[in-house]
Amino acid sequence: MRDRIKPRFPLRSAILGVLISVFALSTPDALAQYATDSLHFELTDVFALEYASDPQIHPSGESIIYARTSMDRMTDRAMSRLWIVAADGRGHRPVTAPDVNASSPRWSPSGDRIAYVASDGDDGSEIYVRWMESGETARITQLVSSPSSLSWSPDGSHIAFSMLKETPQRPFARMPAPPEGAEWAPRAKVIDDVRYRSDGAGYLKDGHRQVFIVPDEGGTPRQITSGPYDHGGSIEWMPDGSAIVLSANRSDDAPYDPLDSELYLFDLQSSSITSLTSRQGPDSSPAISPDGSRIAYTGFDDAFQGYQVTRLHVLDLESGEKQVITADLERDVQNPTWSADGETIYVQYDDEGTTKVGAVSMNGRVREVVTNVGGTTLGRPYPGGSFSVAANGRIAFTQTGPHHPADVAVTRGQGVRRLTQLNQDLSSRVRWGAVEDITYTSTDGAEIEGWIVTPPDFDPSKKYPLMLEIHGGPYANYGPRFSAEAQLYAAAGYVVLYTNPRGSTSYGESFGNAIHKNYPGPDYDDLMAGVDAVIDRGGIDTSRLYVTGGSGGGILTAWIVGKTDRFRAAVAAKPVINWYSFVLTSDGYPFYTKYWFSGPPWEHLDEYMDHSPISLIGNVTTPTMLLTGEEDFRTPMSETEQFYQALQLQKVETVMVRIPGASHGIAARPSHLMSKVAHILEWFDRHGARGGR
Repeated sequence: MRDRIKPRFPLRSAILGVLISVFALSTPDALAQYATDSLHFELTDVFALEYASDPQIHPSGESIIYARTSMDRMTDRAMSRLWIVAADGRGHRPVTAPDVNASSPRWSPSGDRIAYVASDGDDGSEIYVRWMESGETARITQLVSSPSSLSWSPDGSHIAFSMLKETPQRPFARMPAPPEGAEWAPRAKVIDDVRYRSDGAGYLKDGHRQVFIVPDEGGTPRQITSGPYDHGGSIEWMPDGSAIVLSANRSDDAPYDPLDSELYLFDLQSSSITSLTSRQGPDSSPAISPDGSRIAYTGFDDAFQGYQVTRLHVLDLESGEKQVITADLERDVQNPTWSADGETIYVQYDDEGTTKVGAVSMNGRVREVVTNVGGTTLGRPYPGGSFSVAANGRIAFTQTGPHHPADVAVTRGQGVRRLTQLNQDLSSRVRWGAVEDITYTSTDGAEIEGWIVTPPDFDPSKKYPLMLEIHGGPYANYGPRFSAEAQLYAAAGYVVLYTNPRGSTSYGESFGNAIHKNYPGPDYDDLMAGVDAVIDRGGIDTSRLYVTGGSGGGILTAWIVGKTDRFRAAVAAKPVINWYSFVLTSDGYPFYTKYWFSGPPWEHLDEYMDHSPISLIGNVTTPTMLLTGEEDFRTPMSETEQFYQALQLQKVETVMVRIPGASHGIAARPSHLMSKVAHILEWFDRHGARGGR
């Protein structure tokens, strides 16, 4: 087994059949048991974390306004406020009040004002405008739904935005009126839409997202789009202000063909609609060149594969010619942004687990400009973050590393300047676990990349428990980014391994598509080879191996315990156990049956069951915890319950942890993240991780 370290970064019994309450191990005493000393990252330190997001650079490039997110201990929620900092790092100060949740700042074309979305928690979200010189602020809307996708008109006189336009529904059946003062049961909910619920949003209101325009000084918004279609995403104005361009799926078959979006031009005078693209596949994220002659956008020709590389395209509006610009870049691109001279398009992309910004010329040459973008997902080391570009070419972006979430940084192509250190107070007293790259060879010769996190006081002469932590997706990637969960596990004394097995993005289409209609598949071999590679390095107690993962990682965890008994205990978070039942209960069922399988399950039973962890239940002997949010509509609780009950029937040691109020983003609230980690550590402790009890 080849094992190569890249020097980019330094380094008993459980109760059978117990149903654990989510807060049973989240009391102060239970949390305190993981506080090894004041130098280690502790569960309650999650509330001390902050991160920057959505940095918007002033048109002149002289300052950046961004959303600064912190954790409120009393409400157990993330709170976002707007801050501003000069490009030289001076004048770092708040822009919005501390009791207002604000986001989505956007500079006016002249840079004299910002528009943003804010809520005081009482009346919902509204659009506000702030005059930067005077500091005066005005609410310019009074909306019935929350706005998003703010976009200034070129002359600064109007702001376009999107929001849900509800559709009134008549009662399905007539009911007699209750007697005065009577309290009858709530009325029945009648559902006839294909998409009727969404993870994190719950059961959806009847209606569609439409685009509106409101004067910059307030007034009645004018509705621009209409029809039974959703018009979300970015909104782009033509330079003369005569029309807007956006991406939408306006097909009558849209609910059954979720990826087939096109670019549309909406003329604001005539109200005419022109389709600018027409292929099968997604066309999205339009960006109009400074002279208005071309539109950059992202997408691909849909081959109905599990993973398909999203490429940069350019449409010439006069000739109608379309060109694929990043045909030779085997990486997904997003957020196309034109340079002021119209000669370059900046894009964001993930490359071998690292998020970058590249400058793309019209001949397809990609020049790396920025690296280590991200840090906006606190729990696990997923990609994220964003950037913006000023007229002078200065780029503002969210910068991350293994030991800090997102900060604001800038560059003009020659060096990077980090403008904020939002977690300096925490980092000044905490010793973080070292993070190292590891590249190893899988069983069939494929090269796989991963990262090892070691305890802050790691001693190579000692033996440590090893925790394999598996990412979800499965079409996603981990990287050398901050991870509160990995650092908490390391602080508790584990060596943590997380990897990008086949199926992961950022390594090209062939690598990502290796699990197309074969998941779990070779990714299992890649993960086991990673465990072997870390063991070969030494310092691991091979009798104390543990495995956990969420979503796609939960699926692989459940698959692993059905394939091997080498792990002492496992925690499968929000898993899929039975693909047949999953595709008929998940919120994304039109997508999964079309892109992950050959068709509906009743036509391809063997294909669905051959890769379902439930098919291996007879092999499982590993003590396994199931951990899922009770409001998870992506991998519903019924999947967890199937595995829990099957394990009970097999008399395999198991517990089920249900997180009240949590959706698929199970660690979205600070206490939920803490509870997730506390339960995993407790389960592994009960199975000998740190001596047992």
